[in-house]
Amino acid sequence: MSTRRNFIERILLIAPAIVFPKFIFGSLNQNLPNVLIIGDSISIGYTPFVQNLLKYKANVFRPMINDEKAENCSGTTKGVENIDRWIGDTKWDVIHFNFGLHDIKHVDPITGDNSQNPDHPNQADIKQYRKNLKIIVEKLNVTGAKLIFATTTPYPDNVGGPLRKSGMPKRYNKAAIKIMNNNEIAINDLYSFMKPRMNNLQLPNNVHFKPAGSLALAEKVIDRINEALKS
Repeated sequence: MSTRRNFIERILLIAPAIVFPKFIFGSLNQNLPNVLIIGDSISIGYTPFVQNLLKYKANVFRPMINDEKAENCSGTTKGVENIDRWIGDTKWDVIHFNFGLHDIKHVDPITGDNSQNPDHPNQADIKQYRKNLKIIVEKLNVTGAKLIFATTTPYPDNVGGPLRKSGMPKRYNKAAIKIMNNNEIAINDLYSFMKPRMNNLQLPNNVHFKPAGSLALAEKVIDRINEALKS
């Protein structure tokens, strides 16, 4: 336990310098299982920690842009449009995925730009979110991978950036969990895990997390990935 704790402390100290390994399949260790992480900027924050802490147990990847920059998978609308590309032709053993934070935000109905106007719609309302998520899940199920859905993380009542009304993660998570249960997909409840830790681990007035918060989320992601690999 002390060895693992010391390693985590070292990783946390160098957190700002962590970069993503290139998304090149030729560099895969053919003896290790393949894990794909699909998600928004919250997952971009924890993915490097997951990759480092699992580097001897699994090949961990996420969608990348030009093999160098992590792609923000955004909301379910983008997910429906890009899920086939993200899956590609790799044989995935585990896929850990999340959508919700971008679906919740308000956007200008004309331009599609982020909006602070409460009269502007969500990027995807609950009805559309359900519809999109079902399409994505259907695509993921075809891969034969063990699937894990991460619930949308909480945020303060007042956040910068696009408007996200308070209480919305619980509503969207409830809709998503019902779909996952119907498909016998494992749940990684990052919302419940992070809710009591927000004051210490989340950036002020922000949906994003401090490096320590991303590391804490990474450990929960690793736990669920290890469970899937063992099963």
